[in-house]
Amino acid sequence: MLYHLRVNDYSNTPKYQQLYNSVITGIENADILPGDKLPSIHEVCAELDVAKGTVERAYDMLKENQIVEGVKGKGFYICYTPTGKTLRIFLLFNKLSAYKKIIYDAFVETLGAGAGIDFFVYNNDFRLFRELLINHAYNHTHYVIMPHFREEGEKAYELINGLPKHKLVLIDRLVEGVQGQYGATFQNFEKNIYQALTEALPILRKYHTLNLLFPHSSYHPRSIQSGFYKFCSEYDFTAKILHNIHDETICRGNVYINLIEEDLVELIRKIKNTSYDLGQEVGLLSYNDTPLKEFLLDGITVLSTDFAQMGRTAARLVLTNSREHIENAFRLIVRKSL
Repeated sequence: MLYHLRVNDYSNTPKYQQLYNSVITGIENADILPGDKLPSIHEVCAELDVAKGTVERAYDMLKENQIVEGVKGKGFYICYTPTGKTLRIFLLFNKLSAYKKIIYDAFVETLGAGAGIDFFVYNNDFRLFRELLINHAYNHTHYVIMPHFREEGEKAYELINGLPKHKLVLIDRLVEGVQGQYGATFQNFEKNIYQALTEALPILRKYHTLNLLFPHSSYHPRSIQSGFYKFCSEYDFTAKILHNIHDETICRGNVYINLIEEDLVELIRKIKNTSYDLGQEVGLLSYNDTPLKEFLLDGITVLSTDFAQMGRTAARLVLTNSREHIENAFRLIVRKSL
């Protein structure tokens, strides 16, 4: 912050006004963002060789104009852009879905009406992701990115590292190789499935085989498979990874865990064509809760992150200019399908 504060000894403009103006200029250029902390009066005096009263007057002006707010015992923080220039956010999602809409709605609501959002979708395509970043990701106060790819995702960190880290927030997934200090709200995919299945263990004991539907072209992290295998190994279940449910026969004593909605539709069709009692002879677990899953088959058991919380957390990271990494809540919701 001190870098953006300027005083010219030869200017006719009073030094307190110069300090005030330099803060405004920093905000205009998105170098100073909501949530940033002003340096202490002592630090400014020592750095710029100005009187204490000069800095106090500049800070009083910022406070009077509601550009900063004081936090008792901590100092002053930027809270407003006075020229009408609002937050301008580059928001990049991997796909559109019911879950993504929940994240988006919570994100927008938490930001408030003053934020401008440029929203793009790259359909899990790395090449489109790269094109959008190169051609559209500029002159924004923040870059909020959800990084999931079907192919070439290992190259994503190179592009993301080209963004200013103090303006970056990653959603849903961390990317190995991204350096610097940036904000993130993410799922711990390996831990989440392991803990959720462990929570469901008393119910799962009536089955002997767990099947994870993981298509070859899936953008989901492979760490889900690691957590799945770990659970099955520790608790003595037969573990199977199924890449194409269309080729499978539903078997008694099996639980089927789907990641994508297309597989869920086919699973429901296949289960309904058997004579097995769902929730007793065959089990069904689905990733990501929706209102519809509460009613399908009298209730489908789900493993789900809290999408609304993820959207709210991402917005708070933007509003406070935080570099925190916050793990998002994950839960098991037991219904009749298990």
